[in-house]
Amino acid sequence: MVHRRFSWPFGGQRASFCGSFTGWRECPMGLVGTEFQVVFDLPPGLYQMPPEPPSRNSGMQIAVFRHRVSEILLHNTIYDVVPVSSKIAILDARLPVKQAFNIMHDEGLALVPLWDDGQGTVTGMLTASDFVLILRKLQRNIRVLGHEELEMHSVSAWKEAKLQYYGGADVAGMQRRPLVHVKDSDNLRDVALTIIQNEISSVPIFKSSTDISGIPLLNLATLPGILKFLCSKLQEQPEGYPILRNQISSIPIGTWSQHTGRASTRQLRTSGLSAPLITCLDFLLEDRISSIPIVADNGSLVDVYSLSDIMALAKNDVYACIELEQLTVENALELQYQVNGRRQCHTCLSTSTLLEVLDQLSVPGVRRLVVIEPMTRFVQGIISLRDAITFLLG
Repeated sequence: MVHRRFSWPFGGQRASFCGSFTGWRECPMGLVGTEFQVVFDLPPGLYQMPPEPPSRNSGMQIAVFRHRVSEILLHNTIYDVVPVSSKIAILDARLPVKQAFNIMHDEGLALVPLWDDGQGTVTGMLTASDFVLILRKLQRNIRVLGHEELEMHSVSAWKEAKLQYYGGADVAGMQRRPLVHVKDSDNLRDVALTIIQNEISSVPIFKSSTDISGIPLLNLATLPGILKFLCSKLQEQPEGYPILRNQISSIPIGTWSQHTGRASTRQLRTSGLSAPLITCLDFLLEDRISSIPIVADNGSLVDVYSLSDIMALAKNDVYACIELEQLTVENALELQYQVNGRRQCHTCLSTSTLLEVLDQLSVPGVRRLVVIEPMTRFVQGIISLRDAITFLLG
């Protein structure tokens, strides 16, 4: 006799199994961990069994996986991902724009909360996108806000002027709205959805208690922190999530090039080294994306230019000495390397598994993976943190 185990890892409230060795009578399966199992003591021989379960990339399997992910996130709060000990930078909204961006560059910050002393709370965020918009304004309408005025123009005044200057343009983030925030008691699923639905990269965490003394801001919630926590939970029982072994080429995740034959909700943007940087920045703002792959003439990956890379122009007031319209992507990358040194371009293959991709994206500092062909490094697609969380939550 030989013990043979059969399993059903696709979820459900109950499961049963049958075959020629049971007389085609259904035998109940027991729940072991996250999957249903049953063991039969069979003599050697040939047996008939029901058809195989649905293919691993079936819609049902994805739906079951998303349900389990949502359960994990729903049963944990933001406290589970916030470091026990950490520091957070907050800038006074009355600071001059130039000083604020210099601080952001020196501290390596792509965004920072703004404190309004009059209201006694955090009322907004200053981001790399703001720096891009200021540069566009300086270059295209120098009389409105001269370089020297950046030393006197406050951040709060710039925020107000931004609405007036770009109010009629199709530029991301131009709507006047209250500060998007979450409470420390919110579950991780709601926090992740807040970040995704508002197309932001981080969200302030406010105290939920009635004690209004002191600064209400506890920390910033980010997608990397949520994904890292989720990956640690999934890896506790990886055998219970078979979809994690699927190749990303079979999963609806990320943005893909048309030549791959895969459909994407948005167009995959790439830029050449000789393209004007201003065009690249316009793509980033208009498409509401954080980065764009930079390719050589043959389409192979060279690097990735991100919105946060624009902060390199804040060092030594480089932005005041250049013509943004004349600056190429190659020039901008060279400035970036001079300021911050060479960096690794994080990539994956279309044959990479979902688990491998999630593991890479959960590493601090890795916010996106460029999908490349292994031999040519030709860009096939890009998978961002936002893409990963959007897929996981459905």
